[in-house]
Amino acid sequence: MSENHDSSLARRSFLVRVIQTVHGTMGATLAFVLGRAVLAPAFTRREPLWLHAGGVDRFSSEPVAVTLRVARPDGASEVVDRRVVYVVKTETGDVRAFDSTCTHLGCRTKFNPDSGHIECPCHGGVYDTEGKVIDGPPPAPLAALSTRIEAGQVEVQI
Repeated sequence: MSENHDSSLARRSFLVRVIQTVHGTMGATLAFVLGRAVLAPAFTRREPLWLHAGGVDRFSSEPVAVTLRVARPDGASEVVDRRVVYVVKTETGDVRAFDSTCTHLGCRTKFNPDSGHIECPCHGGVYDTEGKVIDGPPPAPLAALSTRIEAGQVEVQI
C-alpha cells in the first residue's frame, strides 16, 4: 500500500505541476497579447500628415478658419474627422497655423472681425491673431501647427 500511495502522490504531484505550467503559459500569453495591444501604439512611428488648406492668396493677416478632413482607419472602414485650424499670413509673407480649440476647456473658438480677436464663447477666453492669450481663463496659447507652401498651396501638418 505504501508503494501505491507513493506512486499515486508522485502522479498527482506531476499532474499538478503540468496544470500549473499550462495555466502559467496561458497567463503569460494573455499578458503578452494584451500588453502588446495596449503599448504598441505608443511605440509606432507616425508619419507626418500634411493636409491641403488652400491657395496662399486666400489668406491675409486676419485668421481664416479652415476645416481639414483627416481620414483615419477604424476597423474595416475609414472615418473622416474634421479639424478646424486658423491660417494667418504674416507681414513677411510666411503662413502660420494654429488649432482653433480653446486651451481652457476645449471649446471651439471663432474669429471676431469687429474686435480683431479670436474669442471663445464658453468662458470668455480671448486670443490675438497669433493665438496668444489676451484675456480670460485659457492657461496657454492656441496650439501652433507646422505649415509649408508647396506650389502656391498652403499645407498644414497634423
